[in-house]
Amino acid sequence: MRLDFSAAAPSPWRVYGQRLDSRFLIGSAGYPSPEVLAHAITASGAQVVTVGLKREIAGAAPQGSQVVAMLRDVCAAAGARLLPNTAGCRSAREAVLLAQMSRELFDTPWIKLEVIGDEHTLQPDPFELVDATAQLVELGFDVFPYCTDDLVVCRRLLAAGAQVLMPWAAPIGSGQGVLDPAALRTLRARLPGVPLIVDAGLGAPSHAAFAMELGYDAVLLNSAVAQAVNPPQMAMAFAHAIAAGRLGHEAGLIAPQDMAIPSTPCGNEPILVD
Repeated sequence: MRLDFSAAAPSPWRVYGQRLDSRFLIGSAGYPSPEVLAHAITASGAQVVTVGLKREIAGAAPQGSQVVAMLRDVCAAAGARLLPNTAGCRSAREAVLLAQMSRELFDTPWIKLEVIGDEHTLQPDPFELVDATAQLVELGFDVFPYCTDDLVVCRRLLAAGAQVLMPWAAPIGSGQGVLDPAALRTLRARLPGVPLIVDAGLGAPSHAAFAMELGYDAVLLNSAVAQAVNPPQMAMAFAHAIAAGRLGHEAGLIAPQDMAIPSTPCGNEPILVD
């Protein structure tokens, strides 16, 4: 008898009109070599790959042009899209200027918007972030704002024209996992029709599975894969965890209970066996 596992895959989702089958978005910074990065992207099955604009435009990173060329080739072969980001920006003005340069360089209206307000936590500046979102939407960009889990800020970003949000789980690169599950649950409950992508702070596949079990649409990772001993293997581990977490959410998780509940109900009458 052959078992049918066709249902054993998360349902596809859409963002800015684009259908995506993978719920794993992967970053491209910090890998030991372009070859390792290429293998990690392939192993992840990701259909969206982020690329830092400041790194490429300024040419500060070693092998920068080689990485860009490789990213284009790998994404083309995998049918993935590049998602440029404004990492390193500290003001709306700087982020908008960089986004406009990215549209010329990468020929895409997609932009992951990062406007950092604190050097220690790399926490987004909510005021500059909302301002930059409004400006970029007016200029025709599809904005993916990196934000905290603050519900009011998220609503302001949506009012400014963003159609997707990327709340953090913990500070960038910290690997702490989901620090405030209640806040992420609130966001998911209060913004039921909005694509939500957990971005930043996840360090282990179990963290990603947990985020997906909360009902989030996708996960974006960079450091946890790039800094692993074996990045391609870690990318594959995260891919499985993300799929498992989403499948669990879609299947319907049982509600936690304060006491034990027997899985096999027993009555008060003895069972007679002939």
